[in-house]
Amino acid sequence: MSTGRFRVRAGVRDGVIAVGVAAALLGTGVSGQHSGTRLDVLGYVLLAAGGLALFAARRAPVTVLVVTGVCALGYQAAGFDVPAVAYLFAVYAAMRAGHRAVTVAASVAVLATLPLAALASGLHGTGEAFAQARGALEIAWLIAAGAAGEALRQAERRADEAERTREETARRRADEERLRIARELHDSLTHQISIIKVQSEVAVHVARKRGERVPEALLAIQEAGREATRELRATLEALRDDDTSPPRGLGHVPELVARSRLTGLDATLTIEGQRQDVSAAVGRTVYRIVQESLTNIARHSDAATASVRIDYHPDALAVRIDDDGGATPATATTPTPGVGLLGMRERVTVLGGRLRAEPRGEGGFTVQAELPLDRAS
Repeated sequence: MSTGRFRVRAGVRDGVIAVGVAAALLGTGVSGQHSGTRLDVLGYVLLAAGGLALFAARRAPVTVLVVTGVCALGYQAAGFDVPAVAYLFAVYAAMRAGHRAVTVAASVAVLATLPLAALASGLHGTGEAFAQARGALEIAWLIAAGAAGEALRQAERRADEAERTREETARRRADEERLRIARELHDSLTHQISIIKVQSEVAVHVARKRGERVPEALLAIQEAGREATRELRATLEALRDDDTSPPRGLGHVPELVARSRLTGLDATLTIEGQRQDVSAAVGRTVYRIVQESLTNIARHSDAATASVRIDYHPDALAVRIDDDGGATPATATTPTPGVGLLGMRERVTVLGGRLRAEPRGEGGFTVQAELPLDRAS
């Protein structure tokens, strides 16, 4: 259940209680013998006000405690022998909110003042006034209301502590799993990538030493090995450091585009709009989209050119990657999405954005993503 719905339902429940208590107090007051004087009208107003004040008991428990106590004293002084039900509800709410000292002090003051209010009505002698005050606010009921509020407060506090404990346990397990993944990546991938990197560098070195022309593909493999090593190292650091320092972001996109030219792809980068700070999640997602798109172009397309465009909008960041490969809407089939495309879509969806990847009408392939800045930040 969302917080907004909870507040609405709680507000409705408070309103029902307030109206119900006010109606009960007025009904009890009307059943008495009253002549309709101004004092009686004031008593009815205080009865209704005491009950309706409970509508704000959740938001301002101390204020409602004072208001209901004053109303109870007022209609007692006006000659209404009506139990202080609204005040008991206010005691419960104040104790539940944790205002124990204020509630006890206010209750002592009300208990001490009620007999004086009954005497002020002029309808009772001293003994009758004390009896009426005792009936209006029975000490047993007062203690019960306070105890109920305190018990519920303690139960909610224990529930909050249990929730925090569960969250800490889940966080600790996530940390352990993240470290396990980091160890697995280190043990399984680091060695293999290191071999690729070393072998490509040796091949480049030998070719240059012999005075031979180094193939572009070999240079691309060498650079890809270096980049894979950097990416793996950054990923391992992020896993071990709870992702507090994102490895790649918007600032690394120009370097990514420039490196793709080593494969023979004529790649360009255009950045438009008023630049602004974006969250690390958005920057990292844009980098991954560009990286995966350029990798797919190099692997699966015979494109000669590719363009990367990043547009800053007031409330969103848009990225578009186009190539001039042979894909067309007419010749394209519906392939099973690869891990790279699924990963891009998942990243964008988590940030509340949209992703579109499809052949272009004029030929080639396009990947477009739009990331909202307000939600992502």
